[in-house]
Amino acid sequence: METVYESLRKKGVSRRDFLKLCTVLTASLGMSPEKILDVAYALETKPKPVVIWLEFQDCAGCSESFIRSTSIFPSEILLDLISLEYHETLMAPSGEYAELSKEEAIEKYKGKYILVVEGSVSPQDDGVYCTVGGKSNYHLLLEAAEHASAIIAVGSCACWSGIPGADPNPTGAIPVHRALKGKTVINVPGCPPIADVMVGVIANYLILGKIPELDELGRPKVFYGQTIHDRCYRRPFYNAGKFAKSFDDETAKEGMCLFKLGCKGPVTRNACSTVRWNGGISFPIQSGHPCFGCSEPDFWDRGHIYTPLSVVSTGISGKEIAIATATGVAVGVAVKWLGNLKKGEKNG
Repeated sequence: METVYESLRKKGVSRRDFLKLCTVLTASLGMSPEKILDVAYALETKPKPVVIWLEFQDCAGCSESFIRSTSIFPSEILLDLISLEYHETLMAPSGEYAELSKEEAIEKYKGKYILVVEGSVSPQDDGVYCTVGGKSNYHLLLEAAEHASAIIAVGSCACWSGIPGADPNPTGAIPVHRALKGKTVINVPGCPPIADVMVGVIANYLILGKIPELDELGRPKVFYGQTIHDRCYRRPFYNAGKFAKSFDDETAKEGMCLFKLGCKGPVTRNACSTVRWNGGISFPIQSGHPCFGCSEPDFWDRGHIYTPLSVVSTGISGKEIAIATATGVAVGVAVKWLGNLKKGEKNG
């Protein structure tokens, strides 16, 4: 299989533009500038990674986000950086031809392909609540995961069971890592995840040949190593005790902290405040809306999104949250906030 560089050269991409792409990738992965040549060497010598992308209980929002990556153009993502062998929404074949294409790819690239899973899994009642081509989603997942070199769960549905798994969870939805116990699953949560983060995780595997360093919930630390609050431009207002009182008064217009309006930034790990959305233009807090923690487990069942953390039922006190956020160690709060994560094996 051809390398990324060979694919780009065939399309007339100059050496100069290729190195620009390498620069973007290096920055996206949080690597130092001196690593640019290492990235270039990897793209010149390593074959394009084969990707099989499965969709289960989802809204396809993660796929929509992925193809709108703005650091790297969509055509480069799909055609030059990876070899996308199967994706129900994006591929040309359909029906039995699509399924045949997937089966051939699994056999041909056994042990070499990256499996990306979007959406939660429903093994309940033998998987009848989500089927593709007459097969249950659960069995399709086991089949594709058996010989994958890496498994990436994209979106909060795949990572934590998402909206399908919200109370009362009628389909018995579970996250991918729970369905694949014993296998390492890279969780890339968000509703949806940031496009450039998804691309960065795949590029990281392509360049370094190994999965990135993960946190205790299986998330890449390079993108989920800090809370949104840690890097939020409104943080100085929080430290000064200046908070917006409503969405339409002078305090909001002055850009004060949205903590008292329900912002979950202090306990939410994501790259929104650094990578941002739409080419780095903005993110929810910048547009005036509090973060509601869409990349954290069970955000959909944690009460009204505009309820402040100091009064929401998280099992921690407002004083503890204040201490954690003021000192920049919100990770402690996050872990405590997710203290019931393993209860009943809901999230593995």
